[in-house]
Amino acid sequence: MVKNAYKQQPLSDEQQAELQETVEEKADATRTFFQSLFSSDRFSSSAFVGYIPFIAFVGLLAILYIANRHYAERTVREIDRLGKEVKEMNWDYKSLSADLMKLTTQTEIAKRTDSLGLKERTEPPKKIVVVKPKK
Repeated sequence: MVKNAYKQQPLSDEQQAELQETVEEKADATRTFFQSLFSSDRFSSSAFVGYIPFIAFVGLLAILYIANRHYAERTVREIDRLGKEVKEMNWDYKSLSADLMKLTTQTEIAKRTDSLGLKERTEPPKKIVVVKPKK
């Protein structure tokens, strides 16, 4: 199967001349740009002195950016360390809570007080009622 394609027609002499002129103008513009960029006038000592405040400002911004980056990394490390510490303390809390629950059961208390000579009551406590005399 044949694909559709544009037919290329040869350019006339006038069109070739115009095209050549635009290419030469662009080449000259590029050449003059680089010549002015690297000329001695641009990098003279008086021009360089004029750029010092801007260079100092850019340097200050770079230092602030680096300092901010270090501060952020240190903060992230601190957050991670504190998160691990919180998890460990949570595990300790749960372990101690479970131990306390086990030690405060009635049977454990009875075992510990048996060695002291204390016995568990077998009869329920009696209620003491105070009768107020009538006047």
